[in-house]
Amino acid sequence: MSTPHGHPVPDPPAGTTGGGPVRLLLCDDHAVVRAGLLALLGSEPDFEVVGEAGGGEEAVAMAAKLGPNVVLMDLQLGEGIDGVEATRQIAATGGRVLVLTTYDTDADITRAIEAGATGYLLKAERPEELFAAIRAAARGHTALSAPVASRVMERMRSPRPSLTARERDILGQLARGLGNREIARALFISEATVKTHLGRIYDKLGVDTRAGAVAVATERRLLA
Repeated sequence: MSTPHGHPVPDPPAGTTGGGPVRLLLCDDHAVVRAGLLALLGSEPDFEVVGEAGGGEEAVAMAAKLGPNVVLMDLQLGEGIDGVEATRQIAATGGRVLVLTTYDTDADITRAIEAGATGYLLKAERPEELFAAIRAAARGHTALSAPVASRVMERMRSPRPSLTARERDILGQLARGLGNREIARALFISEATVKTHLGRIYDKLGVDTRAGAVAVATERRLLA
């Protein structure tokens, strides 16, 4: 492409959207964190923060109104929908979400990626890594922190955990949202037995919460 005088037009700077700045929406329930991000991102000439949200619902509404190129999304947002659900709603409309969080459990990573997150970054990363991830996300490329990428690859390489028939039964009841007492009644076993099996399920799936167990089981197609 050239100008009317025949001079070539330079390509847009790497990481920008059509030559303009990468428009960013920040979502974090801590005002101090948002202020820190504002100051940090303001040091890059190709970034423009167009909005801040303190909660999931607010982030979804602002994303629809402002049309940012990338939404930086924390996972834990206090009251209302969490970062995963906000990510799911924004991604469903074509928005690009880069998760920026302190949480790096298998369950958190799985839930965010399944919700449609373009990338997953830890807040402990260096600023240069954050900037590169934002530019990658703006281009539609996957951006993962090195520790997160390692965990994803490890899970992909590892064989599916071997669950007993009873553990699968309990996992299925867990996916239905039943508590320990309800599971015990449904399977005609004691609550103590349910707790014992849950402990073994958690160990095999590498999680420590009920939601984490269901998320990993869903990802690995362990649920019938």
